[in-house]
Amino acid sequence: MSFQESHLGKIRQLVGSRLLLVPGVRIVIQDSEGKVLLQKRSDFGVWGLPGGNAEPGEDLRTVAHREVFEETGLTITDIKPFGFSSNPETETIEFPNGDQCQFFVLNFFTRCYSGDLIMQDGESLELDWFDLNKLPEMLLNMSASLSAYRVYCSNAEFQLF
Repeated sequence: MSFQESHLGKIRQLVGSRLLLVPGVRIVIQDSEGKVLLQKRSDFGVWGLPGGNAEPGEDLRTVAHREVFEETGLTITDIKPFGFSSNPETETIEFPNGDQCQFFVLNFFTRCYSGDLIMQDGESLELDWFDLNKLPEMLLNMSASLSAYRVYCSNAEFQLF
């Protein structure tokens, strides 16, 4: 689905670049070696986690499955929430085109996936696996999600950040 066809795209046609409050998801996908899947984003040119925004009628688990498939070609299973991010300092983003969003993001993780990596929606310039201790340049909110995931892995407590 193109951005213009999405719910957020249709709202943008009405309100322009004004700040919108947007629900969504991010997903940490780990391979058998513990590496995490990242996408080099076409909008900012830096790395981030797969994920995206809810469409009308979707629950956040459905959003996670849809976005991962659209962005990576992978089918994920056994997703578990590890944290919720809503800090305006990290979750308020101005995109290169001037659009502004404050995101409210349920963060999931999984180690269960199938399929082949395929960039199919134009949102990614590249897909690759990275060691959690050797991450590339990332958006601040994506880095915060991975930091919260590390804490979750050490104490198994749901993170609010």
